[in-house]
This record gives sequence, C-alpha cells and structure tokens, in this order.
Amino acid sequence: MGVTNMKELCEYQSQKRLARKHHHQEMIKIYGECKGLTDKEYRKSRVRQKNSFPQQHKFTHNKMWRKNIKRYSVEQLKIIAKI
Repeated sequence: MGVTNMKELCEYQSQKRLARKHHHQEMIKIYGECKGLTDKEYRKSRVRQKNSFPQQHKFTHNKMWRKNIKRYSVEQLKIIAKI
C-alpha cells in the first residue's frame, strides 16, 4: 500500500489494528484462550540449554585460581572468605 501522508498512515494503522484484533478474537472463539502446560506436558517437554555449564563451573573452581593463587596470601584469602 502506498501511503502518501500522515492521515493515511494513521488510518491504515488503525485499520490494521482492528483487523488483527478481529483475527485474534476469532482464533479465541475457535481454539479457546491460551493456557499453561499441564504437569504431564511439562515433564514430557525437553528444553536444550547451553552446553557450557559444566565447563564454566570447572573454570571458576579450578583454572581461575591457578594464576591468582600466588597473588593472595593465606590471610587475604581468609578475609575474602569472611566477606
């Protein structure tokens, strides 16, 4: 659609909103409102997550301290642990 001025654009936008609203209302009449998953459906669904969780855990507990352990004394580490 070729819109040439602001009035036509506002009218076009309001008509599109009404059409989208009407379509949405028709879908609700046919299929019903959206609902959450039941427990059975939720347990059945598989969600992939980031695969680097174990590596991050290992990094923060092992490799991160290899370089930094020489910088801190035992007393400083005790103070850090108290905080």
